[in-house]
Amino acid sequence: MNWGSRRAAILLRAALMTAVFLVWGSHAVASDTLVAIADRVPRVLILYPYDERIAATTTVGEALRSRLLEAKDGKIDLFSEFLDLSRFPEAEHVARMARYLAEKYAAHRPDVVVALGRESASFISANRSSIAPTAKIVAAGFGNSTADNLDLPDDVIGAFTTFDILKTAEMARDLQPNARHLYIIGGSSDFDREWLATARADLGAFSKLYDTTYLEGLTIDEFVERASDVPSDSIILALTIFKDGTGRNFIPREALRQIAATAGAPIYGPYQTYIGYGVVGGNTVTFDTLGRTVGNLVLDAIAGKPVADIEAPQTFIADARQLRRWGLADKDLPPGTIQMYRERSLWEEHWLAVTGAFGVVLMQAGVIALLLLERRRRYDAERRSRIHLLEAVHLNQSATAGALSSSIAHELNQPLSAIRNNAEAASELLRSGNPDLELIKQILLDIQEDDQRAGDIIGRMRGLLKRRREIDWQEFDLNDITSSAIHILHSEAERRGITLHTNQPTSELPVLADKVHVQQVVLNLATNAMDAMMDAGPTKRTLTFATGLANQKAELCVSDTGNGIPEERLSSIFEPFYTTKQAGTGLGLSIARAIVETYGGTISAYNRPEGGAIFRVILPLAAREE
Repeated sequence: MNWGSRRAAILLRAALMTAVFLVWGSHAVASDTLVAIADRVPRVLILYPYDERIAATTTVGEALRSRLLEAKDGKIDLFSEFLDLSRFPEAEHVARMARYLAEKYAAHRPDVVVALGRESASFISANRSSIAPTAKIVAAGFGNSTADNLDLPDDVIGAFTTFDILKTAEMARDLQPNARHLYIIGGSSDFDREWLATARADLGAFSKLYDTTYLEGLTIDEFVERASDVPSDSIILALTIFKDGTGRNFIPREALRQIAATAGAPIYGPYQTYIGYGVVGGNTVTFDTLGRTVGNLVLDAIAGKPVADIEAPQTFIADARQLRRWGLADKDLPPGTIQMYRERSLWEEHWLAVTGAFGVVLMQAGVIALLLLERRRRYDAERRSRIHLLEAVHLNQSATAGALSSSIAHELNQPLSAIRNNAEAASELLRSGNPDLELIKQILLDIQEDDQRAGDIIGRMRGLLKRRREIDWQEFDLNDITSSAIHILHSEAERRGITLHTNQPTSELPVLADKVHVQQVVLNLATNAMDAMMDAGPTKRTLTFATGLANQKAELCVSDTGNGIPEERLSSIFEPFYTTKQAGTGLGLSIARAIVETYGGTISAYNRPEGGAIFRVILPLAAREE
């Protein structure tokens, strides 16, 4: 008879029996036995299948004992026996243990025997008549299918736990959607092999989605090595390792700790006791919950209440530390997942202190809010001003590039033409019977130099046209920026017949500002100066750039040999939209002043006694650590 048929038979008998017989669910227990139990403290024997080091059954047993002692106010006799059937599975040991327990409990027959695990259930079912002939048997720690295979007596009540490895695998899939490999780890004991067989059946369809490998029959060192070498896009499912390939005995979670320490991918397992030993988590029955569930069954049996098979509740559980270790997102956990080792929030740790501090802060909030509001308004105004400045500078840069485009195109055409001529000369030499390799080498060097020259021209233009959303603060030498501007203006000055002079000191003039903006100031001043010299004779067109120190500040002077600035207009020359040119916008000098003042400098204009004008820019030197 399978387990389902036995359960139906029990329910049928329960409908016909009196309340007393419902308590025990067996024809062998008579009313005088119940009276005897009522007159004394009930006895409960807990059978553990392994030794006391196996955390799973030990945790269940402790929760069971706590529930019984709590409910009976200590008025209950609890006995525990560790069968140690993992290390000693031989039939001779089982027989010796049965004889020993029969003699030990001859004068103290248990009223209820709790068999934790299938080994304990098989043991007590086979030896019930000699150890506890009138006792009620409550089996726990395994599932319905295992119970059917064990062919337990009809009156055995089960608190079933279904360890669904598929649900654990699906949890891993949700946390690692990009995984491509699946590894299943199992040991070499009989229990380990049964787990592996169950996993193969339950994961049949799931494993087809991955490159699946079963790691079994290995030594513990081989398990560690193989797990450390798996690809990072792997899922590792750990079952149990009671024995490795050499027959060495292990506590499964201790074996798992060694494997997880150097594993190359996250590990998942179906037991709560694996949490804290390197696994991310899994779908499981928490052993504390199982123990209390079994305790309730035992209490109902002792109290004369009807008892029947139950299914222990399952849940998902995860180790918050392992989630952080592998970069797995909490949001991908199944709903209702219990997170262990999660760091408590400041509120959870110090709610009283936080409440007091919050009260103090709240009293100050009004004043602080007003100050912050005012600061925000000022910040917004400054930000809008910077944005407007950046937009104006960019437009000014575009206009400058447009004005210089023909000169720049001419300047760029020279290296490009030289590259083409040199390439044609090299081709001609290579077609000859005995090419002059040294000459070809020199031609190639010329091509490289011309290419670098063309690249520099394009680079300067790209920098000129680059649009900025924020000021790029950096320290640079004012001399370098002046030289760069002269390079840009060189072709245009030649086209207009203007001679460029420069006067720069040998020492650096470090300035902290936006390099491109300061370069635009130089270009604006220079193009205005070149425009002012258009009416001068060709021999008198000279544009001079001079840099130096003035009162511990960096100074730049741009002077021309034009007609100068009318005295009445000197005071308004930097005003927006003020211009003396027919096609001018009146923005070049005003933008130059805005840029200079943004970086803490000043700009001014003077007339030269000998004719022409001088524009003088003063910028603070960058502070340097000694």
